[in-house]
Amino acid sequence: MENVKRTPLYELHEELGGKIVDFAGWALPIQYTGISQEHHAVRKQAGLFDVSHMGEVLVTGKEALAFAQYLVTNDVSTLSDTQILYGMMCNESGGVVDDLLVYRLAQERVLLVINASNVDKDFAWISEKAKAFDIEVENQSDQTAQLAIQGPLGEEILQTLTEVDLKKIAFFHCQEGVTIKGRECLVSRTGYTGEDGFEIYCKPEEATDLARLILEAGKEKGLIPCGLGCRDTLRFEACLPLYGNEFDDSITPLEAGFSFFVKLDTEDDFIGKAALNKQKEEGLTRRLVGFEMAKGISRHGYPVMDGDREIGFVTTGYKSPTLGKSIGFAIVEMAYTEMGSEFEIKVRKKQLPARVVSKRFYRKNYKK
Repeated sequence: MENVKRTPLYELHEELGGKIVDFAGWALPIQYTGISQEHHAVRKQAGLFDVSHMGEVLVTGKEALAFAQYLVTNDVSTLSDTQILYGMMCNESGGVVDDLLVYRLAQERVLLVINASNVDKDFAWISEKAKAFDIEVENQSDQTAQLAIQGPLGEEILQTLTEVDLKKIAFFHCQEGVTIKGRECLVSRTGYTGEDGFEIYCKPEEATDLARLILEAGKEKGLIPCGLGCRDTLRFEACLPLYGNEFDDSITPLEAGFSFFVKLDTEDDFIGKAALNKQKEEGLTRRLVGFEMAKGISRHGYPVMDGDREIGFVTTGYKSPTLGKSIGFAIVEMAYTEMGSEFEIKVRKKQLPARVVSKRFYRKNYKK
């Protein structure tokens, strides 16, 4: 592969037998031993992911929190130091520029963790909007590597490598200055799989050694390296959205069914608030639903049909490794969003029946 970026762990991925693909311009493993095996390892024991392709933007200055409040749809004002919040950056029309995590590191220091495929777009957007605030924004993506250890045994495994009591890092909180075998890291109890786990931010030159230490520490407990393939099936089962699938610049958070993360009732303004308020008042014309199929497997972009009429499209579709069922998300017209509604998915030249079910395919297993 040419013209793709490599994370600091690229050589380790090759050494471990990772099947490397071009993912959003990054050479990353889609799998090692197999998506299904890696998926089940995270659900039952633990898995280690290289997510160094994610972007990090540091916002500093006396208006850092006010800026974050204006930038994202969720209520940043509720955060205390070391607390983390999930939200979306919207454009003025209410479409999603990106979804992200907001880390309140301190009163005047906020870390924004953004999607890899959007780093350049996001940083340009953030920098433009920041001009009205007394702050500095710095793209630290190239100076930061990120590992994710996910799974019910993740805490136990990582605890063997640090003196910091990881139980004191609460769900959606973080701690700076966590020393892992002599390497200083930022550690947060977050994740993208529906399981308990940690994200570890470190210096790029220390990432490979850290990954080796974690893999060795967790070897006897069943921890294995995992690729992006199972990261997608895990997040999908747990009803965690993916930018470019469940929403994008033309799909609003309300249409994607994530209104919980849009605080329209706060006094503070945020970008896109007026458009989203208007959409809520007028009523949605389409919305994300979960569905299951007795036959066939759907994929992103497949048309959703009612006879000869196209009524929507699939945003994500898989045969669930945990449930053993063919399930998916689709954005469809409102008339088809009631539980039990039926429509068809166009899988190549065939239209196969599907039925609307709850999107919560898998009950999240977080430690709160």
